[in-house]
Amino acid sequence: VSARQVYVEDVRREFVEEFVWAAVQAGALYEERYPLGTALARPCIARRLVGIARREGAPYVAHGATGKGNDQVRFELSCYALCPSIKVIAPWRLPEFYRRFPGRRELMDYAEKHGIPVPVTPQTPWSMDENLMHISYEAGILENPKVIHHLPPRRLRGRGRPGRPQTNWKFHGGPCVAGEAGPGSAGVPVKVTNAKDGATHQEALELFVYLNEIAGKHGVGRIDIVENRFIGMKSRGIYETPAGTILYHAHLDIEAFTMDREVRKIKQGLALKFSELVYNGFWHSPECEFVRLCIGRSQEAVEGRVRLAVLKGQVYVLGRESPRSLYNEELVSMNVQGDYEPADATGFININSLR
Repeated sequence: VSARQVYVEDVRREFVEEFVWAAVQAGALYEERYPLGTALARPCIARRLVGIARREGAPYVAHGATGKGNDQVRFELSCYALCPSIKVIAPWRLPEFYRRFPGRRELMDYAEKHGIPVPVTPQTPWSMDENLMHISYEAGILENPKVIHHLPPRRLRGRGRPGRPQTNWKFHGGPCVAGEAGPGSAGVPVKVTNAKDGATHQEALELFVYLNEIAGKHGVGRIDIVENRFIGMKSRGIYETPAGTILYHAHLDIEAFTMDREVRKIKQGLALKFSELVYNGFWHSPECEFVRLCIGRSQEAVEGRVRLAVLKGQVYVLGRESPRSLYNEELVSMNVQGDYEPADATGFININSLR
């Protein structure tokens, strides 16, 4: 059997605008640590895969995800949601395949025998997933959670140079347009300016790539964690999410500055639900669509500018300003009384101490 048609398509822009920006709005972290780099990419890939299958009249699609991981679930739930009649071929779950190739060693031997170049070697047998948002490492020697890894830093797009001294950033939130996920919508970045050299980027993809470059130089966004897979087992993963980490901190800061306290409590619960749905493969589900719309509505007032610095793997928030700020400098000041009567606090404390 030979290939009849090959599609090589650039979906980076839609990945950033429709998937990454939604995660930025949500402040999404799975189990409080993982920024969902792989999980966000799968529904984007599956959507284009199903679109091409329909265009070609193909009744089948296939993927190379293993039978133990999350990606098989993410790909297939997305495909079935978008095209219920599609049939999925998953070789790693076919007995005739996994009995012949029970592990990566056998696959590497097969590739070597047939002259197939692969980036994995017996010395570096881990699994890598690289996309615009992140790179991940799993399996191989990393399956032992106490092994200290010696993976080269900033493998993301080959940028591995040491970082320079402090670089300052400006982050702009968008105007108030609820329920959208593109540039200019509330709670997503619309401009980044390097305070050191004045370089400015506004288009979504260009902005995100630029942040990846700068953050990668400073080692920002590197984590080593053990997480709970949807399928029911724990796994160890090493992730690097440079731009996503900068934007997480920038958005978190301007959101806390502009969003009502009680609204934000509800939004934090929605962010937790969003993260679980995306991690588990339910992006193309009615409940995830509903949660995204609710989060988008919460972002109407998330607009402003944040100044940050990145240095030696860390992101530091230095200051912020917003025309939608809920911060009242006079009210909170220790130097002036403002529109506040301190004696009122006595009753407030007494009522709260009744129990």
